[in-house]
Amino acid sequence: MGVRLDVARVRGLFPALADGYVHVDGPAGALLPEDVARAVGHALRMPVAERGGVFAASARAEGLVSGARSAVADLVGGVAGGVVLGPSMTALTYTMARAIAKSWRPGDEIVVSRLDHDANIRPWVQAAAERGVEVRWAEVDIETGELPAWQYDDLLSRRTRLVALTAASSAIGTCPEVAEIANRAHAVGAMVYVDAAHAAPHMYLDRTALGADFLALSASKWGGPHVGAVVADPQLLAHLHPDKLLPASDKVPERFEGGGAPYELYAGVSAAVDHLAGLSGEVSGSRRDRLRTSMAAVAHYEGELFGWLDQALRAMRHVQVIGRPERTTPTLAFRVDGMRPRQVAAELNRQGICVWDGDAYARELFDALGVTESGGAVRVGLLHYNSPEEVGLVIDAVAALRPRPVPGPR
Repeated sequence: MGVRLDVARVRGLFPALADGYVHVDGPAGALLPEDVARAVGHALRMPVAERGGVFAASARAEGLVSGARSAVADLVGGVAGGVVLGPSMTALTYTMARAIAKSWRPGDEIVVSRLDHDANIRPWVQAAAERGVEVRWAEVDIETGELPAWQYDDLLSRRTRLVALTAASSAIGTCPEVAEIANRAHAVGAMVYVDAAHAAPHMYLDRTALGADFLALSASKWGGPHVGAVVADPQLLAHLHPDKLLPASDKVPERFEGGGAPYELYAGVSAAVDHLAGLSGEVSGSRRDRLRTSMAAVAHYEGELFGWLDQALRAMRHVQVIGRPERTTPTLAFRVDGMRPRQVAAELNRQGICVWDGDAYARELFDALGVTESGGAVRVGLLHYNSPEEVGLVIDAVAALRPRPVPGPR
């Protein structure tokens, strides 16, 4: 029997839970633990200057950057020298797409997936259009919500330069067979760019095991501030040359990080990884080892809680849950008969429950499902601070939903 998550202790780490709402909108961004907020505040109160100076405030900034790189490396099994930091996963993916695409030529191909968040689609599609490169699409099984790995046999060729896919869908929870797809891509010489923003709060990540040449993250999804990261082998990054200012450093990974850095937020990144590593209560071993233990406890706890929610919603005759993926994060999207998603979200909000509605930036997926024009879907996503009592409230509230009549003209 592994370590079990003590959810009462965990909830005590989140002052934001005192607002009285049920926060099941985790895929849009997690609440911040007190330790993260305290770390950011402490950094703001200390003298911090730009890096490269000979004085203490400058050295302090260097320490905040190196601390954040080391923390993210521990989170995904990378090395600090291969961690690129930036304002968001989206912004960094655009930076990487522009740099990677410099080597593309007309006749080359890339493969993107309709399961993905648009942040791992549009930068690549736009870069391909600029370089005259063909875009090939991996399709989603609209009944199950799965991204079948076998289709990549037909999509890949010796002209394929890059495959972009998600480690977990932030819209419907699907966890594709990333390693299997990556193996296929590497067999034809293509690079693999994996969006792990939604996966990171729910599972133990290993960049090498996934086969990800690039692994993209967003700290705000796992209890950190709004900071993005891309993790890769430093030697791979050394072959890429992004556009940058002339005086800016040409070292890896600094060459990808244009402009001034939010040093205080980097303090929060380190604290957020420490938060995840401490969820199990273990205090011995390396941070990477403690992450393994903690994320196993998180996956077990969230899995049990989500299984109850998923089964309950699927049993309701007026609710349609989208897809039925075999491997999933504790995330689902659903629609209610006779109600638009925004109406559902508003009604749940009146009962103190926070959910998301719309396309969840999974526009390609929701277009394929045919639900975009009718408002998309309602999304519920659990995190390690959600309790069984909260899930019970969500189930009862959705069970009681009924369409509201629209007043006619007088």
